[in-house]
Amino acid sequence: MQTKQVLTILSALAQESRLAVYRLLIEHAPDGLAASAIAEKLGLPNATLSFHLKELSHAGLVTSQQSGRFIYYAPVIEAMNDLIGYLTDHCCSQTDGSCGVGKSSCKPLVAANPPSRKRRTSSL
Repeated sequence: MQTKQVLTILSALAQESRLAVYRLLIEHAPDGLAASAIAEKLGLPNATLSFHLKELSHAGLVTSQQSGRFIYYAPVIEAMNDLIGYLTDHCCSQTDGSCGVGKSSCKPLVAANPPSRKRRTSSL
């Protein structure tokens, strides 16, 4: 992965609505969601969502596929894996151990089936 590509991805994710869209799509990977479902779940107007999806697509973070009247968007998991790999590529490369952690701590932890995050509800 090239530095310019990394900057494009980080820029795309550095906006609240786009990060929310990407996180929602990750929750529905690998199939993704229809644009209308994304708009409904996040409460975004269609024009706003379209703009954010274009930015995520331009960054290589999502793909789209037309199915009948609907356009489905899905996350590109490989793009995020490549980004994490790029960010950790030189992690702890110091031979003197000056980074304070072992080399094994620098490797991304990828769970085969990540645990679902359940929200607590208040009992008020």
